[in-house]
Amino acid sequence: LELYCGGGTFTAALAQNFRTVLATEISKASVALAQANFKENDIKNVKVVRLSSEEFTDAYVNKRPFKRLQEADVKLEDFDIRTVLVDPPRSGLDDATCELLSRFERIVYISCCPETLARDVAKLQATHTVQRAAAFDQFPYTHHLESGVYLVRNASAALSIPLDAVVSQRKDN
Repeated sequence: LELYCGGGTFTAALAQNFRTVLATEISKASVALAQANFKENDIKNVKVVRLSSEEFTDAYVNKRPFKRLQEADVKLEDFDIRTVLVDPPRSGLDDATCELLSRFERIVYISCCPETLARDVAKLQATHTVQRAAAFDQFPYTHHLESGVYLVRNASAALSIPLDAVVSQRKDN
């Protein structure tokens, strides 16, 4: 699973390592670009759906159906999701998405904002351990820094709050 896939750059590079990949992105233009990217590169094991991470969370926990999943011929139960790659905007992950990620074995978190990366990794460390981290100065002479963190779920991790409670809280706010 890749949340915030944009034009599919990471998905295209990593898809060969997985049987099937589900990529989500909120922008219509980016979804179209990702689909063209996969077609041009003859990548056939990826399904792209226009959903935000919040919408994906709602769909994953069966809070509500999404026509866009049906239109893309995607049934979430057909995916055995163990690894998730996220590359969120500077604002980082919302609470429900963090809680959802805590349920998966492996997380690759790419970030352009060290502050929100640190905040989100601190939350995820309740269930996961950081195995690797790297920083890339792709924008010299600026304060911007790209970072990547690889987290693996702890065998003894217990979920602190049921996911449906987090989703309900978000809808009430």
